[in-house]
Amino acid sequence: MFRKSLLLFTVTCGFSSPLSAGIFGTASAAGPSINVLKPTEAQEDAGKYISQYLLQNHYRKVAVNDSLSLQIFNRYIDNLDGSKSYFVASEVASLRRIYGTRIDDEFLAGKPTAGFGIYNFFLKRAKEKMRFMKIAADTTHFNFSVPENFDLDRKADPWPADRRQLTALWKQELKYQWLNLKYSGETNTTVRAALSKSFASRLNLLNRQKSEDAFQAYMNAVTTSFDPHTSYFSQDEYANFQIDMSRSLEGIGAKLQTESEYTVINEVIPGGPAFRSNLLKKGDKIIGVGQGRAYEIVDVTAWRINDVVKLIRGKKGTVVRLKILPASQGGRGPAKIIALVRDKVDLEEQAARKRIIHQNGQKIGVITIPSFYLDFEGQQQNTGNYNSTSRDVSRILNELNSERVDGIVIDLRDDGGGSLEEAVNVTGLFIPTGPVVQISNSTGGKMVLRDEDRRVLYNGPLAVLVNRYSASASEIFAAAIQDYGRGVVIGERTFGKGTVQSIIKLARPFSFFIKKPELGQIKLTIAKFYRISGGSTQHRGVVPDIFMPSMIDTATIGEDTYSSSLPWSTVSRSFYRSTAEITPEEIGVLRQKELERSSRNTLYQSYLQDLRTLNQIRKKKVVSLQDSAFKSEIETIKKIEKQWVLDQDSTKGVSRDVLLNESAGIVSDLADLKIKQRQTVIRTIPALN
Repeated sequence: MFRKSLLLFTVTCGFSSPLSAGIFGTASAAGPSINVLKPTEAQEDAGKYISQYLLQNHYRKVAVNDSLSLQIFNRYIDNLDGSKSYFVASEVASLRRIYGTRIDDEFLAGKPTAGFGIYNFFLKRAKEKMRFMKIAADTTHFNFSVPENFDLDRKADPWPADRRQLTALWKQELKYQWLNLKYSGETNTTVRAALSKSFASRLNLLNRQKSEDAFQAYMNAVTTSFDPHTSYFSQDEYANFQIDMSRSLEGIGAKLQTESEYTVINEVIPGGPAFRSNLLKKGDKIIGVGQGRAYEIVDVTAWRINDVVKLIRGKKGTVVRLKILPASQGGRGPAKIIALVRDKVDLEEQAARKRIIHQNGQKIGVITIPSFYLDFEGQQQNTGNYNSTSRDVSRILNELNSERVDGIVIDLRDDGGGSLEEAVNVTGLFIPTGPVVQISNSTGGKMVLRDEDRRVLYNGPLAVLVNRYSASASEIFAAAIQDYGRGVVIGERTFGKGTVQSIIKLARPFSFFIKKPELGQIKLTIAKFYRISGGSTQHRGVVPDIFMPSMIDTATIGEDTYSSSLPWSTVSRSFYRSTAEITPEEIGVLRQKELERSSRNTLYQSYLQDLRTLNQIRKKKVVSLQDSAFKSEIETIKKIEKQWVLDQDSTKGVSRDVLLNESAGIVSDLADLKIKQRQTVIRTIPALN
């Protein structure tokens, strides 16, 4: 819970996330309480194995001391109260004094005592807040005409000094939620009823918390103190995760995670209903779920993620409605409702696809790769028609060659990764032979994955288009193309996920006499990816040769936004021979040509202006609680989203995809450069004779 985590198997490199556990636990340790949560025997056993695996097998070797203790404490408190709206400053100081330097000793012993103590106290304060918010929603009449601001991002702010400041903050939060609902289409009467029902539901959830909620919350603070992609699965959570990875159950085709009290879209799975609709994006927050087209939407704020998943899953062909806070709106709302028809993931829908864009009298082929997919079972059984990215891209390249395209753009935007083997194989379609990626483990051992096939299916002008959501396998491909000088990388800096994870089952020594509960699984970071030039893709990602910004909020997305992210580092350079298809000097020429062309493109300039406006809104820490100012900002966000966030209409989408069209223009420029170079060579040959 309360984490942002990504998954990468040792056999795949993907940008995905496990399902998280619940939001809160059940009672309080400080002050009077009815039911104090305590760890079970199985949880105490699991704690011991988790600490052992972290210390013995994790890539990062961490000294267990008071420094680690305080790191875990601070992360845990931030996870529980990231908005700093439950605790006051003196309470945090008291918790730090009691628990701050003892967590390391308990960690070595595998005991979660401190975690439960803090969690129980948090529950007491969370219940107090929900009771206050419920009463205020029922009775308070707000004045929305007075100038007042609400601080949306309180991470760097101090905790309230006292209860008076705390309740003042709660009132501001309630006003903000009121305005959000109002501009999502509710009336004043329905806003009051919706808020009252939401807070009553959340209070009910708090009263029904279990020890597994406290244990999961604490273990996530412990594991993510090593790195953001290391996490613990309870047995129930792992069962959900296996269903999710098999993609065999009907649903919407999206991976979910918990961040604070929200269920958040972490990945839209290529080939699923959400992917086909283009209505859901990474970072969107799900705040309500409704069955069919008419049933009431249930508020799921602060729900356990497993319970949210149960609501979203259902029979193929049925409709589920989601109420979301779109990430594209900078976290400011308003909410919108989307309808999706449940279905299984369609492998055909996630396959690489092509189109042709005409630029300056030239034909530019576009190959969109939603993910680096591979049917492992089909490959092992050697069936003739199994799905794989490299097979599909090979077919498309042959088609584009026969159509005599003048250049190709490989579109990897929003491609979160997939099969490492396929990333290597697809790279091999564009280079003669050689290394593609290096993998280093925690002991310093290094493995180099190579393209051994000397065939080159396409050797013409090439560009790779990326954005902040391009991760893992996408970054390996883009980095190799860049390092070989085989093509130009266009877009914005990629995600920066350059680590490898493996899932390990926590198992007790075998016993003939008693069957004890399963302990769950731990996902550990065990290795890092490195470019063949020696630098890691971790943390920094791949920096494009020609920058083009997307509508993604890059301040909140990316490996460098995680506080425990493993650092960028280097290993020795692998031996490889550059193809030198494109030189630094040529990239400089292409940059200048793109600057000149884009300055004349009124559509692109309009896009950049709207993006600047959106970023100005995103950067503001505060939002106005004055009705007129709030409305103006919301309408601006909606207008920008309607103009530039592409919808299901593919015909409209191509014409409005300014980044793809500008990229095609760059490839056209590159094709012209190559033609001129060939003409120059031809003209100089007689002179040499």
